[in-house]
Amino acid sequence: MDPLKQQIAGEITLAKSPGSAIKKWREIFGITQTELAAYLKITPSTISDYESDRRKSPGIVVVQRFVDALVDIDSKNGGWIAKRFAGEAKPDVYTVIDFSKPVDGKKFAEAINGTIITNKRRLPEIQLSGYSIVDSLRAILELPVEKFPNIYGSSSNRAVVFTHVDVGRSPMVAIRVTNPKPSIVVYQGLTKMDDPVARKISEVEKIPVILTQMDTPTIMDKLRGL
Repeated sequence: MDPLKQQIAGEITLAKSPGSAIKKWREIFGITQTELAAYLKITPSTISDYESDRRKSPGIVVVQRFVDALVDIDSKNGGWIAKRFAGEAKPDVYTVIDFSKPVDGKKFAEAINGTIITNKRRLPEIQLSGYSIVDSLRAILELPVEKFPNIYGSSSNRAVVFTHVDVGRSPMVAIRVTNPKPSIVVYQGLTKMDDPVARKISEVEKIPVILTQMDTPTIMDKLRGL
């Protein structure tokens, strides 16, 4: 199995909500439920049942058929999605995780024991579809600017947790000059944000900035409970 197929199959198989993972990858490939169902010779309602977890978790054979269908349909359309993933940075530069249901910003901040630095009033109105953990140092060195949006997965309506942050300027500058933009930015391990440029960008973009001292495995464990 090629690396991309392995990545997709592994994520679906290990996901707490396999249906959400299936939906995420279908949307990343830009394939409709109807198009996928026609290829697999099943009904669109069957796809819908899997994505909403109304059917029991799919077995490895079903997952394999789904993954093959995504890549085959993409190949017939020029293979642009597969090419995009083939050209991006190594997978451990960033990790994209989706929630099974929306999580509001305030609850997210509480879960990671976060200190809210800017735009605190916006947190209760933010509904997050997931979060991404990004190694900020490696992203700066290895991730081309045109690939930066890949950290958002299927939706930018998420929090981005930056690790290996010094003063917080570089991630905010990258966010300022690219689209789309995250709903929340988290600096892991940073005790304060004194950089005026980072703070100003946060205020202009109306993106709350949160600091947390939790290590990455603990953050992922706490958020898994949401």
